[in-house]
Amino acid sequence: MYIHVGEDVLVRARDIVAIIDKESAMSSEYAEECLERQDDSVINLAKGSYKSVVVTTEKIYFSPLASVTLKKRSHKLSVQEF
Repeated sequence: MYIHVGEDVLVRARDIVAIIDKESAMSSEYAEECLERQDDSVINLAKGSYKSVVVTTEKIYFSPLASVTLKKRSHKLSVQEF
């Protein structure tokens, strides 16, 4: 199953490692350093300010969608798979 993370980008649900809200990502020195090191694999999907960070096995997406919205979408998919 796939999850829409913003700007017509679909990510395979099983490839998602973490969905982090912006405040949590920027409040952690470790997370901020990790995002800076992965600069070549970071894709900003937000036209303005992003609301969440979606970490996958291949890339890191800055999403304009809230982490709560993405969580709901992933939960709906996992319920439908059963």
